[in-house]
This record gives sequence, C-alpha cells and structure tokens, in this order.
Amino acid sequence: TDEELNQLAMQRRRLRNLSLDVSILGLGTSSFGNEYGPTDEVESIETIREALRRGINIIDTAPWYGSGKAEEIVGRALEGIPRESYILNTKVGRYEKNIIRMFDFRAETVLRSLDESLRKLGVPYIDVIQVHDPEFCPDIDIIINETLPALQRAKEAGKVKYIGMTGYPLAVQKEIIEKSSVKIDTSLSYCHYTLHDRSLVTSDYMTFMKSRGIDVLNASPISMGLLSSQGPQTWHPAPEFLRSVCQEALQYCQDQGVDLARMALLFTLENEDIPTTFVSTPSRDMMLQNIACAEQGATPQEKAIIDHLFHHIFKQHGDLGWEGLEVLNYWTNLGKALTLQQLYPSHANISQ
Repeated sequence: TDEELNQLAMQRRRLRNLSLDVSILGLGTSSFGNEYGPTDEVESIETIREALRRGINIIDTAPWYGSGKAEEIVGRALEGIPRESYILNTKVGRYEKNIIRMFDFRAETVLRSLDESLRKLGVPYIDVIQVHDPEFCPDIDIIINETLPALQRAKEAGKVKYIGMTGYPLAVQKEIIEKSSVKIDTSLSYCHYTLHDRSLVTSDYMTFMKSRGIDVLNASPISMGLLSSQGPQTWHPAPEFLRSVCQEALQYCQDQGVDLARMALLFTLENEDIPTTFVSTPSRDMMLQNIACAEQGATPQEKAIIDHLFHHIFKQHGDLGWEGLEVLNYWTNLGKALTLQQLYPSHANISQ
C-alpha cells in the first residue's frame, strides 16, 4: 500500500544546500524512455513504485528521455503517492531526436517545457529544474541571459523549488555558475565518478561546488552501459581505446565470476562525499539488485576485485572519457541537416 512507501531503510546522505537527506541510490529514468531498448510500461511503473517502497526517495527525469515518454511513465507511477514523500527533478533544453529540434534554450520554450513536464508528471511543483546539456548551446550567454532568468521566474511562481545544472563537460557547468546572477542550487554530473573516470574528485570540481554552496548529484556509475556485460548501445560516444580498457575489465570480472556492472556500482557508492547516484533500469529485478548493492555494500572478495580493477586496469590510464566528441558530432550533423534543408529540400526528408 502507499502507506508502506519509503518505510524500508536505505542509507541516506545530506544535501547540505537543499537541507535534504537523500537515498545514496537515486532513480534515473532514461531507460524508461527506451533509450536502452524496448521496455514494458507496466513493469516500468511497478519498478518506480517498488523503488520508492524500498527507500529510494529521489527521482531524476527529463523530456529528452523518450521524447516525453519517461515523464509520462513516472507520472503514472506517482499517482496516489504523497508529493512530500519524494524528491522529483526534471530538466529543460533538450527535447527531440530530430537534430534541428533537439535543443532549445530560449526562455519561452523552457517555460512551456516546464509546464508540460508538470502536466505529464501530474505534480504541482518540481524540486529541482535542471538545464539539460548546455554544452550544446551555441552561446553560453543564452543560458545566462534567457534560460536561467526564466527558471528563476518559475521558481518565484512556485513551480520549482530549486534550479540546477547538468551536462557532461564539468568546465561548462563551472563557467555558467561563475557567470550566473541566478542562484544555482545543484549540479548533476554523469559518468565522471566511475572506474574509468574519477574527474569529479580528481579535478577541483567538488571543491568549487562546495565553495559556492552547490550540492553535487551523480549519475551513470555504469557509464551508460559501458561498464556492463551487455556493453554500450550503438549511440554511445566512448572512443575505441576506452572501450578496449572496459573490455579488459569485463574479461577479468568474467574470469572471477562476478558482474562488472555490480562492481562499478559498488565502487561509486563507496564514496561518502557523493550524496546520491542515479541509476536507471526498467527491470524490477535489476532495480532490486541495485538496491541490494546499496544496502549491503561490497563483500571482502568484491572489495579485492574492485581494488584490482581500479589499480591494475583503469588507474594507469588516468581519467578516460569523451569530452568534446559529442558536441563536435552534433555541430557536424546539424550543419549537414541545415544545409540539406536549405539547399536540397528534396533530399532532406530522406536524411532526417
């Protein structure tokens, strides 16, 4: 029953700026939008409800995930659950698969998007509204002068409690935060505290955010499937060398009879400086396994394996990622798409 929700214990850590205690495991929702293959809606809804019953109290979603599908599923799952019993974050700025309409950071668009998210999620307010992947904005000043002031107006109107940033390059988030006259409350980083990339803590990023009174949220400890036995989806931006190192790690885990994804999750959850880490799966069984990881921690054998993975396979290569690759790819493809649309309209539809 709904009364049972949130009753079961999971370790919590403090978001100091927001004065909230959050479960160390957060529920990401990218997989509910079919980003990682087809999903069963009924199971997805039950997965979300079960996560809340088991003590997860923070959910992260976005209009981008399945072009609104993830938000709709989350909204259906939250029906009848007291609003104050969970923290719900979503995003603005990134929308459609069509490359020409993928990003839009204009004030009127983000406000319309926020209203649409409120409707789909079926809630009176969002806890943290986040600017989604601002590295794809052609000019950071658009974020500073349009996007953030619009979100501040939404905050004053009671539609959102807090304003956050998210995106892959840590430097872009830092630049926006330094320039913004609007108070930024949270920073969500993904794939930057993993076995192959610890730049969340090896750079000055955490220190910078703490000095600004900004809470850091973490996501993708399995690096969007890179650190799993299934391997990444075709769209994954990781370069070949990083993939080969992850393959070496996978082989080692298989030789040891353990699951690489579990080792990767345990590695991330061990860091007590990271309040919460979002993981997304539409599978109820997989979600329960993730919760077991969070509740039980690593066994001595698993700790030894994680230690070997980090010190003997990954650490020697430094922080491996794909910064700049997605942005470069985006502008290249957008340039082609716009050229087709403007000069060769009869071919544009074929290529979209």
